Amino acid sequence: MRLLVLGGTEFVGRAVVEDALVRGWDTTVFHRGTRPAPEGATVLHGDRLAEGGLAALEAGEWDAVVDTWSAAPRAVAAAANLLAGRAGHYAYVSSCSVYAYPSPAGSDEDWPVVEGDPDADATEYANDKRGGELAAERVFGARALSVRAGLILGPYENIGRLPWWLNRIARGGPVLAPGPRDLPLQYVDARDLAAWTLDAVAEGLGGPYNLVSPAGHTTMEGLLDACAAATGSDAEFRWTDPGTVADAGIRPWTDLPVWLPPGEMHESLHGAGVARAVAHGLRCRPVGETVADTWEWLLSVGGEAPRRPDRPRVGLDPEVEARVLAAG
Repeated sequence: MRLLVLGGTEFVGRAVVEDALVRGWDTTVFHRGTRPAPEGATVLHGDRLAEGGLAALEAGEWDAVVDTWSAAPRAVAAAANLLAGRAGHYAYVSSCSVYAYPSPAGSDEDWPVVEGDPDADATEYANDKRGGELAAERVFGARALSVRAGLILGPYENIGRLPWWLNRIARGGPVLAPGPRDLPLQYVDARDLAAWTLDAVAEGLGGPYNLVSPAGHTTMEGLLDACAAATGSDAEFRWTDPGTVADAGIRPWTDLPVWLPPGEMHESLHGAGVARAVAHGLRCRPVGETVADTWEWLLSVGGEAPRRPDRPRVGLDPEVEARVLAAG
């Protein structure tokens, strides 16, 4: 396979490139050049939003393209238009955020989606992702694959969700653990997403697929216990009910990454139906493996994960945590 990855140096894109290279695929990475691409890939440079920024892609043919873009949909449209006739398949890494909110637990790819404009500049994340899907579909039709990812964790994470929990638990002592303990979580390891996506383009799949683990792949307790095991921490989890967390002004998902209290938002973000992807080979590794590998990577980069500048910082203020723990 001749693969072109638009991106390919960070998180999901990097996982796709590394997997493709292990498969022996002829892999080309197109990116701005601000970070090194995985060794073994052919490298092309350009800025997708700059005038003439796609010049390096004006020649060449590929069996498949994987595009991880998450801003202005017009960048996807420009790339798809340029590659029309020279690429066999176009996989766009989208998001379950494209679904109209709220989506009930178990809802699948047929649930209504938000509006999107394939020629638009950046607006809102969900609309941008939908616009990217439409841009790829407009050019590639049935040869366009929309990989609607849910929460993504694993090595190279550049949002900071799992890295924050790992660093907090590694420090030990009492840790505010948001309950309930058995709260089901749904996420996908970036490497499992990459493997499924490459299998899918090789198979020629098209259309939308929710790409996230089955709901309840682990629980909040399972995730935090895995963090303690990976770090060798003596942390003492103080399980705290959602009402107490809310009363303290602590924001789910942002102050306490990954976690959402039971209810409408939890169902929407931790309850997507994934039968279609599972039927086409989705396999998700155990939470302990994802957590341990992320900790190993985090240590290799000095304990502080690189963060995307377009995303807010995550994690709970230590003073707020201490105040809630003391009150309990």
